[in-house]
Amino acid sequence: MTRGRYALGLTVATLLLVGCAAEPAPPDPQLVSQWMRTSLAFVRSERLGAPVASRVSAYSALALYEGYAADPHSVLRSLGNQLNGAPPFAAGVTSEAPSLDGATVAAEAERVVMDSLFRDGMPGTRRTIDSLAAAQIAARAAAGVQAADQARAIARGRDIGAAILAWAATDSFFATRGRPWAPSGTRDTWVNTANVSQFVPQTLSGQSDLVQFANPNVHVDVERATTKGTFTNRPKADGPTTLPAFNPTKPTEPYWGRLRPFTLASGDECAPPAPPGYSEKPGSDFYAMGQQFYDTVQALTPAQKEIALFWADNPVATGTPGFHWISVVNQMVARRGLSADAAAELYALTSIAIADAFIGCWREKYRSNVVRPVTYVQRVFDPKFQTVIPTPPFPEYTSGHSVQSGAAVDVLIALLGDTIAFTDSSQVDIGQPPRPFASFSAARTEVAMSRVYAGVHYFPAVQDGLVQGQCIGRRVRALKTRRAP
Repeated sequence: MTRGRYALGLTVATLLLVGCAAEPAPPDPQLVSQWMRTSLAFVRSERLGAPVASRVSAYSALALYEGYAADPHSVLRSLGNQLNGAPPFAAGVTSEAPSLDGATVAAEAERVVMDSLFRDGMPGTRRTIDSLAAAQIAARAAAGVQAADQARAIARGRDIGAAILAWAATDSFFATRGRPWAPSGTRDTWVNTANVSQFVPQTLSGQSDLVQFANPNVHVDVERATTKGTFTNRPKADGPTTLPAFNPTKPTEPYWGRLRPFTLASGDECAPPAPPGYSEKPGSDFYAMGQQFYDTVQALTPAQKEIALFWADNPVATGTPGFHWISVVNQMVARRGLSADAAAELYALTSIAIADAFIGCWREKYRSNVVRPVTYVQRVFDPKFQTVIPTPPFPEYTSGHSVQSGAAVDVLIALLGDTIAFTDSSQVDIGQPPRPFASFSAARTEVAMSRVYAGVHYFPAVQDGLVQGQCIGRRVRALKTRRAP
């Protein structure tokens, strides 16, 4: 071989090697899981109520999803122009576009969105967001993302994050901040029975850090020796805020049902049937509903009480009922061997389903304004009646746990199937052992019934709530998430 040919061959080989080295390794799905775990920690530490937490989760998960969908090699299709009023988040992304690392785009988009969503939070929250995004971008560089590609991906991530925030600002959330609401005060409508002494032994309230153990329910709380029974004094600002702490002494988000949903035409789509009209007369539908509830709770077994506590999901303790399912989603990433794309898809669709579930459920709650069982039973059947867990500070019908579980599980079954048993270890860090389930649908049925066992819902609220949630789940499943082959 002549020297010229040898040099030419060496040059070609070198270019081939450089080209191979420039192709980054596929993103680790744990990059998605890290954000799920971090979001759960924030919801706990910031003491968020369930509706606000669902909004945070949906926009955050969407930012991750759109980041991965921006990669020309991703199988994911942008949800821009599919969600209500959403812009084209990843405009111009095609398989012929220049190299764009989706994981880097996702990390920066997530940083931008979460920095804004948690801007009224504690300083440590935003520091964690920024440091996690920086660590993930650095990890992708170590995996082979070149400097020029990284810069382009970061710029795209910022654009996506800004577009999502601009769209989020039009969902009517800000119009509900600080808006006053007063109960009707009539005997046939809901009255808030929650108070600080009930909730503080199990959570940290947004109003007080004083722990009182006079609550008769504390003795059945298997978690009280762990994080539910400990606290640090960490006050948050009073008054209107984008990140209010859960406060059991005030009605929770009475105008939430007026927010713009992600997929529903309005909060009234998938509405449940009207509940029975209030009555204390024996033989009436409402009386029969109350009697069925009272007889069930009076005959609870120890196993049924354990179910009530496992799915209690009080703010701070487990990060709300919606984040219980996000925790299950996170567990599925490793157990089902999901790719980063599939993990981002599952996270986004489940979060969107939960967010729309809370909008639809809250629309009905504050419309029908049904009296809670503890109020009715103490009036009509037993003045000494006590619930297993404290009654939440919002109307009874439908059951929020049931609606969001119906929606979330509908998505989980669609993407993962319903034939494989799983074990839910969401509660191990607060002292509860993992709980096995034969399927997602079995867990869905249990969580709905847990609210009757807990003493906070009548049977129709959980039954109709599941149907309402499944209807919402079907709307979310109609989204097109995969590109044409």
